[in-house]
Amino acid sequence: MRRVARLESLITTWTELERRSADLEALVALAADTAGAERAALTADLDAELGGLERQFAELELTLTLGGEYDARNAVLSVHAGAGGTEAQDWAEMLLRMYLRWADSRGYPNEIISISPGDEAGIKSADIRIEGEYAYGLLRSERGVHRLVRISPFDGSHSRHTSFALVEVMPETETGDVRIEIRPDDLRIDTYRASGHGGQNVQKNDTAVRITHLPSGIVVTCQNERSQGRNRETAMAVLKSRLLERELERLEAERAEIRGVHVEAGWGNQIRSYVLHPYKMVKDLRTNVETSNTAAVLDGGIDEFIRAYLRSHVGSAAGEEIAS
Repeated sequence: MRRVARLESLITTWTELERRSADLEALVALAADTAGAERAALTADLDAELGGLERQFAELELTLTLGGEYDARNAVLSVHAGAGGTEAQDWAEMLLRMYLRWADSRGYPNEIISISPGDEAGIKSADIRIEGEYAYGLLRSERGVHRLVRISPFDGSHSRHTSFALVEVMPETETGDVRIEIRPDDLRIDTYRASGHGGQNVQKNDTAVRITHLPSGIVVTCQNERSQGRNRETAMAVLKSRLLERELERLEAERAEIRGVHVEAGWGNQIRSYVLHPYKMVKDLRTNVETSNTAAVLDGGIDEFIRAYLRSHVGSAAGEEIAS
């Protein structure tokens, strides 16, 4: 139902965009037939309407790149300080603030799930949950090592330092992800006479139960209860627990694949560099997008980098499809 609602909203938005485009065309035709002050006023209205239309289209165009299985979900983002002690821990806290500000700017509710304070300043690590449509799809572009170059505020000699921090982004797990379905045809149920404790009824009747789950090969037995029915219920509960554990292990392996290969937060692995000295520049090394407005970026203005990454990712995927 959430997916249906999301698709209906998307269709409505594109339909509205089409209507606004048609209205704009009519306004252009009207402006062409006027002159003087009236034409100037219509032209000003056209410029304002066109600017809004272009911004809305850019945002919608961005959502078209978010077609992955998990892209529409909430995100869990983790920041880990790299080697470098206090410097790296302070940098990790700066990144944490950047992502919280980004979420606030988009109206995405967010919360810090866990945080490990630094030894003297900053943080060693933190996990935050960001709730919002396409939160994961947008933030997955931030996954990787982030490098900071600046004059250290913790160094009395005011020397230049380089610090690293690792950012990981995961889609939030939903209830429907873990489904334990046990079909009767997949079970072999045997009963036998218990030999353990439990009284005369346990030992004289076939109260013990052995359940074999044929697809997985898991075998569960129970003979603690006096009733065969109770033993069967207990055995089924244990079987479900073991199948759930196996499913969670599979999901964890899947999440590890989504997270990507683990990299060290150090030289040679960075995806983006933030330089505060001797000049100011933030540059994404994957897309070559850069800006000198470092203050805006560290205050959450990372949309330009996100858009560039997603567009380049779509372009490379299309190229691979054509080549194949």
